[in-house]
Amino acid sequence: MAGVTPGDQNRALALSTVAFTACFAVWTIFSIIGVAIKAELGLTEFEFGILVATPILTGSLTRIFLGVWTERYGGRLVFSAQMLLTAAATWALTFADTYTMYLVAALGIGLAGGSFIIGVAYVSRWYEAGRQGTALGIFGAGNVGAAVTKFLAPFVMVAYGWQGVAHVWAIGLALMGVAFFLFAKDDPELVERRRRGIKAPPLAQQFAPLKNLQVWRFSLYYFFVFGAFVALALWMPHYLIDVYGVDVKTAGMAAAAFSLSASLFRAYGGHLSDRFGARAVMYWTFGFSLVLLFMLSYPPTGYVIRGKGGDIVFSTEMSLWPFVAALFVLGFFMSLGKAAVYKHIPVYYPRHVGAVGGLVGMIGGLGGFILPIAFGALLDLTGIYTSCFALLFVIVAVSLAWMHLSIRAMERAAHGEALDKLPALPEMQEIHHPEKTAMPRVLEDWRPEDKDFWEQKGRRIAQRNLWISIPALLLAFSVWMVWSVVVARLPAIGFDFTADQLFWLAALPGLSGATLRIFYSFMVPIFGGRLWTTLSTASLLLPALGIGYAVQNPETPYLIFMTLALLCGLGGGNFASSMANINFFFPKAEKGNALALNAGLGNLGVSVMQFLVPLAITAGVFGALAGEPQQMSDGGRLWMQNAGFIWVPFIAVATAAAWIGMNDIADAKASFREQAIIFSRKHNWLMCVLYTGTFGSFIGYSAGFPLLAKTQFPDVNSLQFVFLGPLVGALSRAATGWVSDKYGGGRVTFWTFAGMIAAVGGVIFFLGIKEQPGAFWGFFACFMALFFLTGVGNASTFQMIPAIMGREVPRLMPQLEAGERRRQAERESAAIIAFTSAIAAYGAFFIPKAYGTSIAMTGGPIAALWAFLVFYGICVVITWAYYTRPGGLLHDLERGRAAAGAPRAA
Repeated sequence: MAGVTPGDQNRALALSTVAFTACFAVWTIFSIIGVAIKAELGLTEFEFGILVATPILTGSLTRIFLGVWTERYGGRLVFSAQMLLTAAATWALTFADTYTMYLVAALGIGLAGGSFIIGVAYVSRWYEAGRQGTALGIFGAGNVGAAVTKFLAPFVMVAYGWQGVAHVWAIGLALMGVAFFLFAKDDPELVERRRRGIKAPPLAQQFAPLKNLQVWRFSLYYFFVFGAFVALALWMPHYLIDVYGVDVKTAGMAAAAFSLSASLFRAYGGHLSDRFGARAVMYWTFGFSLVLLFMLSYPPTGYVIRGKGGDIVFSTEMSLWPFVAALFVLGFFMSLGKAAVYKHIPVYYPRHVGAVGGLVGMIGGLGGFILPIAFGALLDLTGIYTSCFALLFVIVAVSLAWMHLSIRAMERAAHGEALDKLPALPEMQEIHHPEKTAMPRVLEDWRPEDKDFWEQKGRRIAQRNLWISIPALLLAFSVWMVWSVVVARLPAIGFDFTADQLFWLAALPGLSGATLRIFYSFMVPIFGGRLWTTLSTASLLLPALGIGYAVQNPETPYLIFMTLALLCGLGGGNFASSMANINFFFPKAEKGNALALNAGLGNLGVSVMQFLVPLAITAGVFGALAGEPQQMSDGGRLWMQNAGFIWVPFIAVATAAAWIGMNDIADAKASFREQAIIFSRKHNWLMCVLYTGTFGSFIGYSAGFPLLAKTQFPDVNSLQFVFLGPLVGALSRAATGWVSDKYGGGRVTFWTFAGMIAAVGGVIFFLGIKEQPGAFWGFFACFMALFFLTGVGNASTFQMIPAIMGREVPRLMPQLEAGERRRQAERESAAIIAFTSAIAAYGAFFIPKAYGTSIAMTGGPIAALWAFLVFYGICVVITWAYYTRPGGLLHDLERGRAAAGAPRAA
């Protein structure tokens, strides 16, 4: 490479490999110290699996962002910062004294796993294509850090306790971070870019190749070769101790043999990939892995053969050292496969190594998180220790079949002159153009503001996408809020949870859903609306199936219910991405109505759920497939699993419809930097407060209303009525947008909050006389008024945002021309709408949690309701002071709106 000396290359490779080794040693630290922590805390198998897998989760999820940051800011800076932060988290682990605090510290330790993609992006820039496989293979051999931990940590732990291991590993990693910053150099591409004053490519461009199905195929390969390696590295000490009865030092050293072979030979795998091609190496990896995993997955078995002279009895069982030898060979081929997967990426995607490598690494790392949990679940379910290897056998078989079929399809497509031009290795055929990623069902030409285009072609396509989006969003809201009904029924079927624990379960989907919305807001421009809607809808299967199985056993741990509650938040995140996607399809004149339909009918999912689930759980809808009913304390029966299973067929259909029927828009792109300006806008934060008061109340009351009604009026079968609240709120949002168009969103919002204060006062009054006849119906009527008003406020606050930014952008950016001002106002309005929806969704967490806290501290929910009333008073003051008073931002505008008219906003 021009201007790069062999000394520079060797320095970059050596420092990166040593740093990655140190990081990997820290990343797998729980494989040894976790055994001591498990005994100290008395953890179950599932809890232990969660603990050892938690660092893998952080290390996996951060890879995609760390890869992009490395491309933008350089590996020297990002690698050093990552190591120092991880060292701090490792040291902090020793201060934990509860299981929850250990999990939090483990999340920080997981940053160590993100080091892999930093190194890949950094090292690949120092080498030409013909040597990248070997260089990345040498770097990847830093996986040997797992073996370092298994060799040394047991001895340190015996001498100084597990805290001593954490201290030594933290100090070593911190010193490595400082050394890397002092001695490493910025990569040549970054130096050249800075010299020429070229800005880093925007996130949308960096993430563009992630739309390619081939990238996800590579991710599945890495899910096995790396994810299974991490999972087995974590699982094997525990496995060896339980199955073969060895002590921790012997188990650590035996497991280290696997980690060594699965790490050191990665460099050799890079060399083989350069010489024979990555495809050939992948065939070797998958083929031999199938044979080895079949051997390892065969459980100890006894046989009785009825022979001529009597029964012939024998058994088969793999003893310790043949088991260790088979693991060593498996690790060897997995090591070759890891190098081969990452040989593909710089060749196919030379300008997107960070983003593509980050995604592949993230999926692979998630294998290290998911698989230990799956191993534990399979062990609990089957009672067979070798079931973990049977699962890996299935994954390898699917990967091999998909790879082979894809290669054969490429070969069939090549004929005539094209066959002569095909590379010796068809898997390495160039299919990616650095400047553009071609994808099916992508609308390259999309001009909704062109009336002829819209009438002839655009309207039909946009409406098809809208009517596929609506049921997908409806299902997302249904799954998000299904926990509110499930929780209310858990005590009746034998689950002994306190009221505070139940309200925690009702609140957690709101917490995770709101947090996910922040990220989902930026996903559509990165992945495309079609792919992201498909993935986000399919993800709803996880909580739906999980609920169906968990509720059937009253012994299911509370931690599993907390996990399922958090997974229900996947449905909550979908709102932000769904609204962003539909926003791109429609012209301004119809955008408001489309968004109102998408949001309003999507919100109906809460009501549909609260109506459908109480019916579904009273009958064996799925027969024997769904399991036996649960006996209630009053002698009745419930099929509580149907609360989850009932959504599975609908989710499957919606997922298929999204993939088959939806489209991506090629120019629907906006970088995070362009949208981040809203964080400096005062009105963004003010509208977050107001929208929390409206949508936050709607979703929070939806989550908490069933359980609140059940606990406060136990003699009333309230669950048959609670669906009406979300129904009223959703319909009022879709049907009252014209009120804000006519009178102004600010004025409608002001009177909406005033009405909500009165309605909350009514709820407080009827709870105070709840023992009297008719109190429930007064309580119920006041809540219906609250739901109606939240729907009106949802529409009015969203209507305010474009009007506010239409006034503010010209004042803040007077240098822009009229067209630029309009586009800037639209861009900021869209970003604020997405961000406020994310913040407001936290209401789904805080309102149910406030009920639970109030009941725990005062014996009733009235203190929480008084807090809500005070908050609505603050919203009234903000609306009046900033927007509707004489001289307020919207005062004059709204008083001329009746005559002028304005486009409706959702």
